[in-house]
Amino acid sequence: MIEEKEVDLLLNDLLEVYGYDFTHYARASLKRRINRLWSLDKFPSFAEMRYRVRSDPNYLKRFVEELTVNVTEMFRDPLFYKTLRTDVLSKLAAKPFIRVWHAGCSTGEEVFSMAILLKEANLLHKSLLYATDLNSEVLDIARKGIFALSPMKQYSENYILSGGKNDFSSYYTAQYGHVKFNEELAGKMVFSTHNLVSDRSFNEFDLILCRNVLIYFDKALQERVLTLFNESLGPLSYLALGAKETLKFSSIQLQFQQVETEKIWRKIK
Repeated sequence: MIEEKEVDLLLNDLLEVYGYDFTHYARASLKRRINRLWSLDKFPSFAEMRYRVRSDPNYLKRFVEELTVNVTEMFRDPLFYKTLRTDVLSKLAAKPFIRVWHAGCSTGEEVFSMAILLKEANLLHKSLLYATDLNSEVLDIARKGIFALSPMKQYSENYILSGGKNDFSSYYTAQYGHVKFNEELAGKMVFSTHNLVSDRSFNEFDLILCRNVLIYFDKALQERVLTLFNESLGPLSYLALGAKETLKFSSIQLQFQQVETEKIWRKIK
């Protein structure tokens, strides 16, 4: 098992050698994931693991991928998407152009979900979805818009529960156990790497979605990221977080008003 002081050494290496700052990630979660790699890859000693992280670019990529959790699905939490349909998109419809930022977008399932919502609200033609993640490998998957066929039945059920009225399969073509989503959706997306820990705001947005990312950060980093989002949101815009995340106890909470009971807030100041 990796000890606390050894976790510190690894995190320091990642920051010093590569510029990846994991020092404010939730420690218990990080330690669990590092120990998982330790046992999976059967290192004879901590020194050997540290050497691989510092000197082997391919292993570094694996290490960072393991630390950045990528769990996602289309129309995850359908009631959340139903609230987006009924309470958020109807308000954004009046804007001449709609900019959406998916921060920590992982493999892109939620970005495509959002594009479908915008299309069904007849807003996709005047929207642009910026999808960012620290992990360039998952962005490559997202950019292709190709996903396994097996979860589509579940995604279709999620879609219907979110208020979807169309045949979900009309949004993709299936072939050899995979599906490719329509170019009309992908054509409105811009994918790029962005590090919430160290990078700055890059535009003004009408809606920012960052779901189930903050739970992996400590309080100081959560505050920093929420401040970044606040700086990136225009007037009367929206911020959407994950089911276990909140603006309560943050320095920006008084500038936002919660929409219904979902984890969506409207910027009022």
